[in-house]
This record gives sequence, C-alpha cells and structure tokens, in this order.
Amino acid sequence: MSERLYLITPPAFEPEPFAEVLAEALSVGGVACVRLDLAAADEAAIRRAAAALKPVAAARDVALVIAEHVRLAQTLGLDGVHLRDGGATAVRAARKTLGADAIVGAYAGASRHRGMVAAEAGADYVALGPVRAGALGDGEEADAALFAWWDEMIETPSVAEGGLTPQIGSELAGCADFLAPRMSVWTHADGPAAAVRAYAAALAG
Repeated sequence: MSERLYLITPPAFEPEPFAEVLAEALSVGGVACVRLDLAAADEAAIRRAAAALKPVAAARDVALVIAEHVRLAQTLGLDGVHLRDGGATAVRAARKTLGADAIVGAYAGASRHRGMVAAEAGADYVALGPVRAGALGDGEEADAALFAWWDEMIETPSVAEGGLTPQIGSELAGCADFLAPRMSVWTHADGPAAAVRAYAAALAG
C-alpha cells in the first residue's frame, strides 16, 4: 500500500487513550506521517503527548512531526516540524536548528507564491488548503487546479488538508502527493481504522 496519508491529531486529547486510538489508525498501513498539533497546550502537555505517541509511530515506521515547536521537535527527538508560517525565514531557521535529515514542512494556504517561497527555502513538503472553503478559518479554497498546477510545476511534494473527505481525496488523488485528514479520521462512526481504509481506497481510485 502506498504511504500517502498524513494524519493530524485532534487539537486536544488525553495522551494514553489517544495513543491506543492512533495505534488502531496506523494498523491499516498507508500512513507516512503523523502531526502532533495541539491547540493552546502548554509545554508539559506537549511533552506528555509526544511521549505517548512517539513509540506508537516509531514501531510502525511512521514519521512524527510537531506543529510549530522547533525547539521541542529537537529536544524530544521527533522527526521534524510543521510550520504554519511557511515563510523563507521560518523554514531556513527550522532547517538550521533541526539539521538536514529532519522533516521541515510548511503551510501555504491556497497561495502559489507562499508555496513556492517555502519550497525554494528548502521545505520538504508544502501543505495547501483548505480543500473545502472555510474549513481552515475563512481561507480561500485550494482547489484541484492548484494541486494540478503544483504537481506539474513544482518538485516539492504537496499535502492537501483542511476539510478533507474521501470524496475530495479521490478528486485530488492524481495530483496531491499526500492527503492530511484530521477530525474525519478520529470521529468516524466505525473507528479510525475504517476511516484510514476509506482514504486509502480514495487514493487507489
């Protein structure tokens, strides 16, 4: 199974119970990366969450990155960082701190320019979204035409996020390198493994 799914954690969760939920999601295969993305969590909470999730991801050879916290990515031994500000300065600073082998990803919204700036600065991937208008704040929609253009013109892999559904994932499967669903995985009626299977099926066409 091609590893083209990129899971994003809920904005808040209890570390130990969620580690079991994540293990269920990863048991299906097809997941390349997990982003630890807590909203307004203090450092102690982030450390507890990372400690619970890191062995789950590592046992399945899945990368674990953290949103925003470059220093914690380094001190906690995570695989990299996801930057919500994909500017060249932020990308280069993260690379300098984390080194050449770390994953440095950047979010560019629906902007070709922001995406190209991040790619040229050395981002390992550029996340584009939301793929459904309004799913990430009030941002402009990153539509299929943007992903098709990116796929044709830019070598840096793209990640589709923000309001993903399996149907939208199927529409983007030919041009987005990775799909990054969030709550649709963790709230799926039949559990996270079923959600991962649905997204994997969407990618397979």
